[in-house]
Amino acid sequence: MSHSTTADPLEELKQTNTGIENKKLAMWAFLASDCMFFGTLISTHLIYRRVYADVVDPTQIFDIELTGISSFVLLASSFSMALAVSSAHKGNMLLTRLALSATIFGGLVFLGGQVYEFSHFVHEKGLTLDGNIFGSSFYLLTGTHGTHVAIGVLWLISHLVHTFTPGHGRQNALDIESTGLYWHFVDIVWIVIFTAVYLVEYLHF
Repeated sequence: MSHSTTADPLEELKQTNTGIENKKLAMWAFLASDCMFFGTLISTHLIYRRVYADVVDPTQIFDIELTGISSFVLLASSFSMALAVSSAHKGNMLLTRLALSATIFGGLVFLGGQVYEFSHFVHEKGLTLDGNIFGSSFYLLTGTHGTHVAIGVLWLISHLVHTFTPGHGRQNALDIESTGLYWHFVDIVWIVIFTAVYLVEYLHF
């Protein structure tokens, strides 16, 4: 007697024709659009910086040491994020919680540094959003990225809270992995911003 097997329709809905889970594919599509968005903001800042080169001297405003430290903390959080994803897939909830907490901490440190930096720039250096074209493009670009980090932190907190609910386990690993893709993207974008907006000002050609 032959036995026929019927695929679980819920499992089929999780997959696309590409073999990639729907949630991951949706995240990749969002990140692709966000990449173009940030590309526009970065390009705009660099063009304005070139055209209005004499408006302000950023090296007299930036605190590159502080920004460098907060940048390192944010980039280091990618490691803990990867650890959280790996632990979630293995069903190790304790390590997942610890790794999520470390990632959240890294994001909060970065945001705290950015808030302090913005406050210092406005009150001590006089760099305001509507003061000149450099201030406008700088705050728009870095502020947009900071908003992305804040969204990521809130998202990670929701995952952390969810790990304490009954029934949470390996079946939820894909949700954390999708958030991990977002977090790694935010970190990579900051590498580009930190280089193009901050470090390039200290290079002399």
